[in-house]
Amino acid sequence: MPAKSRPSRRRTHALLASAAGLAVAAALLGALPADAHSGTGHGPHPGRYQDVQLLSFNDLHGNLEPPAGSSGRVTEAQADGTTRTIDAGGVEYLATHLRQARAGHPYSVTAAGGDMVGASPLISGLFHDEPTIEALNKLDLDVTTVGNHEFDEGARELARLQNGGCHPTDGCYTGKKFKGADFPYLAANVLDEKTDKPILKPYWVWQKKDVKIGFIGVTLEGTPGIVSADGVKGLAFKDEVETINKYAKVLQRQGVQSIVALVHEGGFPASSNYNYDCDSAGAGSGISGPIVDIAKNVTPAVDALVTGHTHTAYVCTVDDPAGNPRMVTSAASFGRLYTDTTLTYDRRTGDIARTAVQSANHVVSRDVAKAPDMTELISRWNTLAAPIGNRAIGYVSADIGNTGTESPMGDLIADAQLAYGKELDPGTDLALMNPGGVRAGLTYAAKGSEGDGVVTYAEGFTVQPFANTVNLQDFTGAQLIQVLKEQVSGANAAAPKILQPSAGLSYILDLTKSGADRVVTGSVRLNGTAVDPAATYRVATNSFLAGGGDGFTTLGQGTGDVVGTDDLSALAQYLTAHSSAAGPLAPPAANRITIVQ
Repeated sequence: MPAKSRPSRRRTHALLASAAGLAVAAALLGALPADAHSGTGHGPHPGRYQDVQLLSFNDLHGNLEPPAGSSGRVTEAQADGTTRTIDAGGVEYLATHLRQARAGHPYSVTAAGGDMVGASPLISGLFHDEPTIEALNKLDLDVTTVGNHEFDEGARELARLQNGGCHPTDGCYTGKKFKGADFPYLAANVLDEKTDKPILKPYWVWQKKDVKIGFIGVTLEGTPGIVSADGVKGLAFKDEVETINKYAKVLQRQGVQSIVALVHEGGFPASSNYNYDCDSAGAGSGISGPIVDIAKNVTPAVDALVTGHTHTAYVCTVDDPAGNPRMVTSAASFGRLYTDTTLTYDRRTGDIARTAVQSANHVVSRDVAKAPDMTELISRWNTLAAPIGNRAIGYVSADIGNTGTESPMGDLIADAQLAYGKELDPGTDLALMNPGGVRAGLTYAAKGSEGDGVVTYAEGFTVQPFANTVNLQDFTGAQLIQVLKEQVSGANAAAPKILQPSAGLSYILDLTKSGADRVVTGSVRLNGTAVDPAATYRVATNSFLAGGGDGFTTLGQGTGDVVGTDDLSALAQYLTAHSSAAGPLAPPAANRITIVQ
């Protein structure tokens, strides 16, 4: 499929940030033949090699406006060994940066690593992410893979985002019919269980004159464990490596030798600095996590991997099965960074000259002019959302953060769900909240005209955008202890998921031990009394956890189920009842879990 014609694009080349990086790049380029960069694509006889600019980002999550607090900052390492933080993100700025980066690059393609939508702020989530799709169209996104959050509302809603049409329940939000995405969503490893075929295109080919690059898109195989059961009903998620290798062969049979994998799975770099040199201690040594094994096993036919999911930033080389280095990138999240990669295309072989691949992450800083078309888009959708979003639901005395093993925001949500649970059933004993369901903290500083300390419905929506219900279930004390142990064992052994506890529940988490032993059984107490393995406890969770999500299989075995209102309503009700302008709510101390290190 040929690329879209966009004669209005202006593009600049984003160079590697450091002098050392430039030296390495020059050395790599020097290994190519003398005519390696003579092909401009403008003359009657283009050279053998053609540079193709690949711009990429991932995990936007509908963040059209600049993200607030720590979610809207990146950390940069300085030459003197110190670091500084930079305010970043917002599609008004992302559009400007991408458009500037494209100037002077007629061979340029923009791709994304999934989770463009889902867990979105109110301006997008209230309208089932139609505003984000509209923004991505204006950003000239060429292709993206699906991520796990593309399935938050199920496969039918994902198909609507791709193909257009008004929402089946809420209808049309404006006088115009929603037209859907101009770019293809790829879902190579997501199959319809009835047909055993991908629910969307498995691959897509970008072409500019005689240059062709194939893109294969996959999401993590474990998507069903982190999405509500309704969202993935009737779908099968296949192994990432096997799927990529399968479609790489398909592309090669079609004569496409240059291949990029878009993989919604990621890794963890050894530093949180966005400009960390991932290969400083050797190729691939500065990154860990699932993407490393994927990159090591994906066929050498794949020339680069654009990844996501972990919301971290890295530009690393990881050796392919043949022992050759291959670029693996991720641009953090929320539109705070974009990655600029140069792929040098060999016209004789149709493949990428692997040793010439250059890549660097760049900050979407807010010191550039806002893109007027994005400002208009945000204003238009905010006008529609304002009557709901601007309503005050509570007051806080300071920032309530969402960082740490146990976060103040996580504790606040658990407290809110416990309070609501007691309204449904006075015998409710405790509440547990999954950390991944807490999407942001609350900031004291006003985001608009509401005033400092005021919590608006829009801010609450940003914290809890999933519309899960608050559910009550009965568990034995033994099951409750097992749930706590599942935080650090089984499916969560490699990457623990620490549930946020309501007030009254306490225990010791001993990180000097391994696996389930990290939770000290005898330390688990409720309101100061040891949990009795034989007793029954009434527990409030959200519907995602009540279905056994995030690897908490025991939470899927509760009895006496009662389904309540949505979790955001429970939070809003708690804030309204427990705070006022004269008596704002203070951040919880986040001291219910005692951590031994």
